[in-house]
Amino acid sequence: MKRRTALTENDLRQCLRLAGGGTLGLFLCKLMGWDYGAFFCVYPMLLLGLTPSINAHVVRQFLSQAVVVSVEVLVIYGLFGDRPQLIVPLVFLAFLWRFRLMAQGPMLMFGALGSVFLSMQLHFASYPDTHLYDLVASNLVAAVVTVLIAWLMFWLFPDAEPRPSRPIPAKDLPSQRHEAVLGASIATLSFILFQSFDLRDSLSAQVASILVLFPMHWNGIRFAGRIRALGTLLGCAIGLLLQLVLYSHYDVLPLVTLMYWTAAFCCARLHVLEGAQGVGFGALTTLAIVFGQYLTPQHDVVYSIAYRLSSVCVAVFVTLVAVFVLHHLLNRFAAFRHASHA
Repeated sequence: MKRRTALTENDLRQCLRLAGGGTLGLFLCKLMGWDYGAFFCVYPMLLLGLTPSINAHVVRQFLSQAVVVSVEVLVIYGLFGDRPQLIVPLVFLAFLWRFRLMAQGPMLMFGALGSVFLSMQLHFASYPDTHLYDLVASNLVAAVVTVLIAWLMFWLFPDAEPRPSRPIPAKDLPSQRHEAVLGASIATLSFILFQSFDLRDSLSAQVASILVLFPMHWNGIRFAGRIRALGTLLGCAIGLLLQLVLYSHYDVLPLVTLMYWTAAFCCARLHVLEGAQGVGFGALTTLAIVFGQYLTPQHDVVYSIAYRLSSVCVAVFVTLVAVFVLHHLLNRFAAFRHASHA
């Protein structure tokens, strides 16, 4: 399918919602000095980027999964934080449930966002100096703020015309099992590797290893991996350019906000024209993590950008290798054979 080169009126308004919502999240978290800035910057990008329209069903899924993730993190690390041999199977079951919902279709948003949220919170909760209640409170506040931001963006920039509903593809039971086990296994493997090597500052890489799994089968994931790496490269390049333009003024919030909105709009335009989770979406989430989590008045993002780029590329490569092996292993069993293999 040939990619579009011109924006429709609906596309333009979606770009404005994405850039405005992501920038407002950054502005609020930096202005208020909230902890876990990545939550406030990434969540609006995910909600506005994964769904072109918002309604009560989407909001319920978004808020409910934020609550469920918070409870799971409190249980997993609150009760079993000193027993890693028990944490791993619990993490696998948490991801398995979500990827099964994604494979079935109607609760796709709940499963997809829940997988990303859970991965991010597990990443932070594994630090010995993390206060779980502060982490959970920040996650819940960020979820509520994100919904308010999304509603505001849709009120300011409503669609010019109704959008057609997205069809839910029909999948046979073996394909659903295949996708659920594949996604949960690789997500759990990602969790294990990031904990084993103590990759404290690799949030971008861990999120990337989850986002590339969203196609949930090998034919889609191998394409998504390349796209994710390109998106990260673009996001890092734009972030570095912004840092060079800002120079020593990266502590001037209005200037940072203006530059960030401009970059987010350009990435949103690319995302909308692609019509899928492509290079533009990868660049958006990369910018959100880098500026949300690592840009402070005492810390620029040059080193963070270089580290993000290398770690994401390695994470995507390892993920693709693991997916390839597990995909072919599962297809050896009729109960887990994916329809694309037939």
